[in-house]
Amino acid sequence: MKNILVLLWFACLGCNKSNSGGSTPPPPAVAFAKGADVSWLTEMEAAGRIFYNSSGTAQDCIQVLKNLGTNSVRLRVWVDPAGGWCNAADVLAKATRAKNLGLRIMINFHYSDSWADPGQQNKPAAWAAQDFATLQTSVYNHTFNVLTTLKTNGITPEWVQVGNETNDGMLWPTGKASVNMANFAALVNQGYNAVKAVDASVKVIVQISNGFDNSLFRWIFDGLKNNGAKWDIIGMSLYPTAANWSTLNSQCMANMNDMVARYNKPVMICEVGMSWDQAAACNAFLTDLITKVKSVPGNKGLGVFYWEPQSYNNWQGYTLGAFDNSGKPTVALNAFN
Repeated sequence: MKNILVLLWFACLGCNKSNSGGSTPPPPAVAFAKGADVSWLTEMEAAGRIFYNSSGTAQDCIQVLKNLGTNSVRLRVWVDPAGGWCNAADVLAKATRAKNLGLRIMINFHYSDSWADPGQQNKPAAWAAQDFATLQTSVYNHTFNVLTTLKTNGITPEWVQVGNETNDGMLWPTGKASVNMANFAALVNQGYNAVKAVDASVKVIVQISNGFDNSLFRWIFDGLKNNGAKWDIIGMSLYPTAANWSTLNSQCMANMNDMVARYNKPVMICEVGMSWDQAAACNAFLTDLITKVKSVPGNKGLGVFYWEPQSYNNWQGYTLGAFDNSGKPTVALNAFN
């Protein structure tokens, strides 16, 4: 009996070898990221906001989004924010919830105490008077410490953004790209190096808004490349209207293809949004955009993230979410399913 089992085992090995051509089968392709930035979530919950699934049953918001096809979350980090929302502890709480539901995680460093975007890139108060050498150290240490806190608690993000919508650099005026591109590149590298020091497998994103604006992207990424900056993924934002989404999607597609060809880096749509009461148009926009990102040559279109889809009933004046005023998801998010 033992000899028969041994012969069967060798025969099975031979079958496997024959089927695989004598080589190890390739690993499965990484799934396309269908994500949501839910950074407001804990603050909304603390304010009494309740979330419901499409049937009207109260449910954990992240679970609602997962059931709609979301497989990833994005979480912003502020240095010393008022109220503590989006500080390291708050990010850890949200990241833990996402991990426990099996979702992939992106961490987005703003390098500010509040919003950093194309119109403002304010230094954290504690860094305001620092010289450039010290500022670089602060970027490194903040990035390293937050990610180490996550790692110590069993969470390693798949992606990390170094700066948020850095159309003209970050940490103004020191790192303002139109004034000193070399400084901006050096600050990006401090973030990049800190990420890799925590875990070399994490992919670093540099994100610019207006994904339809090829000249802006060429200016920033040519400048970063010429000044020795390092990054793994080019991130984009896209916020169209019901009237212009088709045009902007086509321009974004051309820009994505150009970025991949020009820098040999994959691309990702890190933020999208459209008015919550234009849900059908938003569904068409997202469906088309996902198809376009997936069609980027070489499988270098990595994913699409909706920005704060769970915001509803004019939360903090924001109206580009994808939940209705009763706290239920609109048909816009069906594009993720």
